[in-house]
Amino acid sequence: MATDALARGREAYERRAWAESCALLSAADRQAPLDPDDLERLATAAYLAGREEDSSSAWARAHQERLARGEVGRAVRCAFWLAFAALNSGELARGTGWLARARRLLDDAGRECVEQGYLLLPIAFQHIGSGDYAGAADIYGEAARTGSRFGEPDLVALALHGHGRALVRLGQVGEGVALLDEAMVAVEAGGLSPIVVGDVYCSVIAGCLEIGDFRRAREWTTRMTRWCDAQPGLVAYGGQCLVRRAEILHLQGNWAEAAEAVSTAFERGFDGPDRPAIGAAWYQRAELHRLRGESEPAEEAYREAARSGRSPQPGLALLRLSQGQVAEAAAAIRRAVDQAAEPRLRARLLPAHVDVLLAAGEIADAREAAKELATVAGHLGAHHLQAAAAQARGAVLLAEGDLLAALAALHDALTGWRELDLPYEAARARTLLAACLLAAGDAEAARLEREAAAEALRGLGATPDLARLSEAGRDSMPKGPLSRRESEVLRLLATGRTNRTIAAALCISERTVERHVSNIFVKLHVASRAAATAYAYEHRLL
Repeated sequence: MATDALARGREAYERRAWAESCALLSAADRQAPLDPDDLERLATAAYLAGREEDSSSAWARAHQERLARGEVGRAVRCAFWLAFAALNSGELARGTGWLARARRLLDDAGRECVEQGYLLLPIAFQHIGSGDYAGAADIYGEAARTGSRFGEPDLVALALHGHGRALVRLGQVGEGVALLDEAMVAVEAGGLSPIVVGDVYCSVIAGCLEIGDFRRAREWTTRMTRWCDAQPGLVAYGGQCLVRRAEILHLQGNWAEAAEAVSTAFERGFDGPDRPAIGAAWYQRAELHRLRGESEPAEEAYREAARSGRSPQPGLALLRLSQGQVAEAAAAIRRAVDQAAEPRLRARLLPAHVDVLLAAGEIADAREAAKELATVAGHLGAHHLQAAAAQARGAVLLAEGDLLAALAALHDALTGWRELDLPYEAARARTLLAACLLAAGDAEAARLEREAAAEALRGLGATPDLARLSEAGRDSMPKGPLSRRESEVLRLLATGRTNRTIAAALCISERTVERHVSNIFVKLHVASRAAATAYAYEHRLL
């Protein structure tokens, strides 16, 4: 009977029917203790079936059995996977304890082996966590060379994707993406253990989303979905896969499908390596609620995201802004930016920071935030950040009254969003373009941009943005050819004030006043302040 269960458990393992294999191998183990090879099979099957405690128990027993047989290298390998599972679950003390034990065993053995390369991976990851990407890249490179020297494809794949992500964060995007692709080629070629395949898939997709390479992210997410679906009883990685898929569907404008993917992820649950995805799933759900104008469920989902360890920003600040709570939104986003030291984390917050500061009338601070975003975008080389930086710059220039420069920046942003196929962001860029064109006196072009934005927002179901666009279309129509701000400048100019005193009265820079005056001259077809004043009184523009 034990022999039959063991054979069937091994056969289920080869079919990658993880829950079935786990049950059969466990049954065989109860009848007669498994040998180390089968204990490792049981540990892997249990991990992938979401039975984390059973997996750890099997790895620990395999570790002891390997030691008893004098197989130090294989014992260290078991300790590495115990540490891997513990660290993925957030159990730092247990994970570092197993790593310390593994290193001591290798030091005592005093010989070179492939396991030395495996133990480099946690060290490299610690460098990533501390922001030392150059140090991490060097260590990952050494681990990859060790894996190649010993013919260990699992180690090579893990090291390649880690090295690639470190290079991306160093700004060496081309070289980093090439390594990510190489790691994925190893996955597609086969021969890797299933835990390594799942880990590399998740990490590479996250890396692609980080740099805004949505085409690659879509491609690898589709392949990962097929990989997950082909394994009966797979629990690990399924939740992460669905959350990544939801993020991509959201960006593509398929909001209903994105919401369905998040719901399915919650139905399946999150275990083992999926656990960090819980916060991301709640945040994704919150964003979809916010964009559709569903404030109460959005707020609850942001709270759940925070409870799960995922910052609710910048989404929560944008929700407060949409609720008219400008001061609360400004305080929240400013605090989040101040706490984010790492550039890529700041880059995620800065576009919303600019929006909120402009709504609060803090144009100078918004200008500095937009400059920082442009700097980070240039350093990271991420196309979506470059489009976001152009849009932030355009929004600030529009607020300052530099309409020609604002139009150029907003056109750049729209081009970027359209190339990335991000319909919501493109609609927001069109909304700003419409406002800018209207301020410049081109009402016909403004109407066309507003109509295009409205059509896109209607198709997405972005009810709040659509309502704001409609309200802006009604309220921002200037009387005569001048924008509201230009009318304010003209009113003060007509009293004989200098540019400096106008700037002081309106709390804007003298340079901005000069731009407004120049725009006024162009729009009114006059060449002097006196002529502008006369025209304004004659046509009742004041």
